[in-house]
Amino acid sequence: MFGRAPKKSDNTKYYEILGVSKNASQDDLKKAYRKAAIKNHPDKGGDPEKFKELAQAYEVLSDPEKRGGSSRGRRQRRGEDVIHPLKVSLEDLYNGTSKKLSLSRNVICAKCKGKGSKSGASMKCSGCQGSGMKPETITGDIVFLLQQREHPKFKRKGDDLFVEHTLSLTEALCGFQFILTHLDGRQLLIKSNPGEVVKPDQFKAINDEGMPMYQRPFMRGKLYIHFTVDFPDSLTPDQCKALEAVLPQRSSVQLTDMELDECEETTLHDVNIEEEMRRKQQAAQEAYDEDEDMHGGAQRVQCAQQ
Repeated sequence: MFGRAPKKSDNTKYYEILGVSKNASQDDLKKAYRKAAIKNHPDKGGDPEKFKELAQAYEVLSDPEKRGGSSRGRRQRRGEDVIHPLKVSLEDLYNGTSKKLSLSRNVICAKCKGKGSKSGASMKCSGCQGSGMKPETITGDIVFLLQQREHPKFKRKGDDLFVEHTLSLTEALCGFQFILTHLDGRQLLIKSNPGEVVKPDQFKAINDEGMPMYQRPFMRGKLYIHFTVDFPDSLTPDQCKALEAVLPQRSSVQLTDMELDECEETTLHDVNIEEEMRRKQQAAQEAYDEDEDMHGGAQRVQCAQQ
């Protein structure tokens, strides 16, 4: 008689999507959304649908009116989000950039095909009331999915940057310096400390030269330099004597002639250990498969009889 009472909006599912309680603060919502969005980002192998649900849940709960408001009559339908992949360089992510994009989306009324009335009729379309647009539809979001192109020099891991650099043996032992061109074009002078020895596979870090941090653009991660050392293939006897004169002495263990006579001499060969292990694993698998084909059935019968 007096009409239907306003229906209070039920946002329970949005709290469940973000994993927060109904009395969560705005900071709690923001932290939960950020954590879940990073985990479920499609660029990190996450589910695009889950990512859209998170964005919609945060959009509703972060708006005080949508979070605790009420609605009358028919609820407006929300259009689907448009996910648009956008390839960017590491320089773009480091320095920031602007991109122009032209998109068109179909929001015309399906009944009249956007004409506002049926063909040959003067009456307005009942579906859109003559507007030609989908009624009671809220336009969805455009979600840009940033896809970073691989960089020839720098590798990114979160807020940090990694770069590889090879030193000669002389540089590793006696010191080095070189210039590294950063993503913003700055020239960084990289040099060792006096008397410092760099070991193969060693890492060094430079603070505040990594990527800008999320929501803290004036703070940056670290720049890690991974050093490899290029050893010479061989040395002349004179070079060996010169090195022995300045390097630490060899092991003091001396073998007697009797001990040497009791030993068998061996020969060392160069080997690619990764290729060696791969070949052995493949051979072992082939032998296992062959053994299964020949004796697998008999072995299973024997086990059953026992």
